[in-house]
Amino acid sequence: MNRELAALLADVSKPQQRASRVALCCAATAATAAILLLGLAGWFITAAALAGAAGIAAIQAFNYLIPSAAIRLLAIVRTVTRYGERLYGHKAALFALAALRARLFGRLINASSPEYTRSAGEAGALLLQDVDALEDRFVRAPAYFAGMFGAATALALALPAGPHAFLALFVIMAAGVLAARSFARRVLPRRALDIQEQIARLKQDFVEYAAASPEIAAYGFGPSIEALLARQAARLDDARVSFARNEALLGAGVSALGGLAIATMIALSQASLPLTLLAALAAAGALEALGATIRSLGRDAVVAAGLERLAQLAGIPGPTAAPVPLIGESIALGDDPRSVILAKGDRLAITGRSGAGKTSLLECLAGWRTTGGHSLRIDQRPLAECPPEARRRLFALSPQDGGMIAGTIADNLRLARPGLADEALWHALGIACLADDVRVMPERLLTWIGDGGARLSGGQRKRLSLARALLAGRPWLLLDEPSEGLDPATEAVLCGNLDSWLRDTRTGLVLVTHRSAMLPLAHRFLELPD
Repeated sequence: MNRELAALLADVSKPQQRASRVALCCAATAATAAILLLGLAGWFITAAALAGAAGIAAIQAFNYLIPSAAIRLLAIVRTVTRYGERLYGHKAALFALAALRARLFGRLINASSPEYTRSAGEAGALLLQDVDALEDRFVRAPAYFAGMFGAATALALALPAGPHAFLALFVIMAAGVLAARSFARRVLPRRALDIQEQIARLKQDFVEYAAASPEIAAYGFGPSIEALLARQAARLDDARVSFARNEALLGAGVSALGGLAIATMIALSQASLPLTLLAALAAAGALEALGATIRSLGRDAVVAAGLERLAQLAGIPGPTAAPVPLIGESIALGDDPRSVILAKGDRLAITGRSGAGKTSLLECLAGWRTTGGHSLRIDQRPLAECPPEARRRLFALSPQDGGMIAGTIADNLRLARPGLADEALWHALGIACLADDVRVMPERLLTWIGDGGARLSGGQRKRLSLARALLAGRPWLLLDEPSEGLDPATEAVLCGNLDSWLRDTRTGLVLVTHRSAMLPLAHRFLELPD
């Protein structure tokens, strides 16, 4: 585990330390009670049988009340502490990992700029299956503690059986754990990583093919795509079968060790038959407690594979607060006498041939890029001194291809500012020339738009992205080809609506467009060279 991920895990685990400690205590108590219960039950049954065989006098002298009461008490303690372990252990794990997912999502947002290339399938694997693997690690943490307490209890109960039996049990338990750990570390990690990679690849394929589903249906590629996905799923199944086969070998080893421990205790014991059975059953219970630890070694390989992938994401710098907040009073494009300097509320149209860097310039301003080959200054500070988080508070960007979440129209609009009233949403839709389209939809604002806005046309997605940018309430609006896909009449209405909105709100504008109909929005113009 790399240092960044270890620090992140330690940080999200701090609030759950009390719950974790309670889970550890409950696990240790449950393991100790279970072994004492098993050993005492074996002693009680054997002693009662021997007393019965010795005659009426021995039966009457045998006090069965105290051991039977102790057995009931141990059974209650074991049940209660097992529930306590699960309650507090899962509470600590779920709350810590919920915080971890939020932190990693923040890193993923930082990684969503064009400098980073992560597929949707890989991002899903990072935040879902890899963190789920960590959940298993958190939940199993008390089991390690319980296994050690169980082993110590069994060794204590083996002392009356004699030094040879005690030493033999110690050797069996130590050798079993060491051998299992060696086998698990040598065989399982590669197979576990293969499973994680196959799942990520399958998710990525599903996402990409689902996005292209209209074209796949139109060109009749459905059967071939199904065959490709079936082959990918078969490779995942093969990886899982290989892992499960080796994991089953660990389980078989635990069972064999338990039988060996019982046979060894019986063969080497120098105590009476009741104490011998107490020691033998305690040894079996200890191996069962250690068996949970041994079996979990296989899960450790899955966790290690998840940690390896999460470490890549944890290494991305998280959001940081800007040392000096930006207010957006001025924006300078260029550092020579011909540079364009915009004051708050100014409007600039940027033109130029495709590939001149217009889009990358907007993305630099919006905090999507750390650099883009442009000389920019905000509030007289170079771009390098303006953290992305600070820039994002100044600029609302409607990009060429605005991303949509799989939700309703209202869900997508409220990404700009959670809690907005429906009236504000309708007002923004009206400015973006989308209100009439939404009013005739079956559920209006609550209409489901599908993954990535698949149920909307390209022009509707564009205008929905524009409406969302208007709702953000930033001092500057960045528009990248806002009228693309619109007919001339709608484009003219949109231009007029935006002009009125910019004038009323005194919002600054930086516009990138190839269409002359949108140029009247700007008061100043800049043509980028090739």
